[in-house]
Parts: sequence; C-alpha cells; structure tokens
Amino acid sequence: MGTFTKEQNNIVETLISVFTVNKGDIEVLLIKNKVDPYKGYWILPGCILNNQVTIEDSITDAVFDQTGLMNVYIEQGPVMSNVNRYPDNRVLAITFLGLVDSTSVEINREERKNIESKWYKLSELPKVGFDHEEIIKRAKDLLRKRIMNINILKSLFPSDFTLPEMQKTFEQVLGKSLDRRNFRKKFVSLDLIEETGEYLEGVCGRPAKLYKFKDNIKQEELF
Repeated sequence: MGTFTKEQNNIVETLISVFTVNKGDIEVLLIKNKVDPYKGYWILPGCILNNQVTIEDSITDAVFDQTGLMNVYIEQGPVMSNVNRYPDNRVLAITFLGLVDSTSVEINREERKNIESKWYKLSELPKVGFDHEEIIKRAKDLLRKRIMNINILKSLFPSDFTLPEMQKTFEQVLGKSLDRRNFRKKFVSLDLIEETGEYLEGVCGRPAKLYKFKDNIKQEELF
C-alpha cells in the first residue's frame, strides 16, 4: 500500500443528528459550542475518532457522554469530505442518524452539567456551526427514505401516539400535505396498530385516541 505522506494524514470525526418527535414536530438535539471556531454557535454531538476505537463505539459513546441519552436507534449516514470543513485541518466526518422517542427523552435521559444542549424544531434551527446544518438536512433526507420502515417508526413511537401526530410527522419528513381521511384509513388498514384504551386530553375538540404498535409485527416497509 506504500507509505503515507503528511497530505494523506486526515482527521476523522463522528457526528450524529438525533431526532425525536414532540407533538408531531421533528426536533434535533444540538450542543452549544464553547470554543473557536464558531464559539457560541450550536453544533451536533460527536467526537474525534480515536485510533483505538471503532466508528460505531465512538458515536455510541459520544451520544451517551454528551447528551445523556440511552437506547438511541443509530444508523450510519453519508461521509462529509469537503476539504474546507475546518479552517486549519482536513477533517472528514462520518455522520449518523439517531432516533429516540420523546418518553425516553423525558424519563431516561441523564443530565450533563457541563454541556448546554437543547432540542430544536427542524423548522426553527438556531445559528449552526461548521457544515452541521447541511448534515442535519442529509439526516432528514435519510429519514425520508427510511420512514416507511416499521422499525424506524417504532423507534420514534414505541407507544401512546395519536394518528394526527403520526400524520404530522409523515408530512414533515416527506415535505408534503397528506389527506387526513386517506392517511387514517390507510394506516389503520395495515393492521399494525391497536388502541390503548386511553385518550389524549387537553386538545381542541374531542380527546384523541391513543394507539400503539402491535407486538411481534414484521419489520417491513409500510406502503
């Protein structure tokens, strides 16, 4: 394979766009950057890849260490290789899509005292450093390709969701409006969900029925 030159000595980082769904809105978790460049901007969780650690372990450790989140669904996304991603070094980024349900965020997340993090709607992103806004966009594109898979949906909606919430999520991911009646009819006809017997109170109009996915359903494409 030959010898390596200085020009071939690249730094590799792992970055993850962790998405959750809050009342039908897709949100991404960002961390406030405390150092230059882009000090005060918001960035994605991640870390520089250590030579003794696999890519998968690197991002899994970074998610827990920096966000306190557990049981996150993780799937590899694209590699960002623009030569000008960082001002002083050549840094390649291996990106990941992460999915976690809102209940796990509220109940199981461990707080991190020295890290300022916040969930942002994809439609209301703050000032984002480096090329991380583009990485978020590509993670959403990956989610758009995968949203029809039952395993992906169960990561975001393990239980207790309403059909309007589900439809709103699909509309945001797909980038288009869906007919309410047709969506409801199609989704129910798949025989993948069942009523929990509970209702979501505090909404306009009649309380909405809460649903959950059935047990032991096949991991398949929905539509």
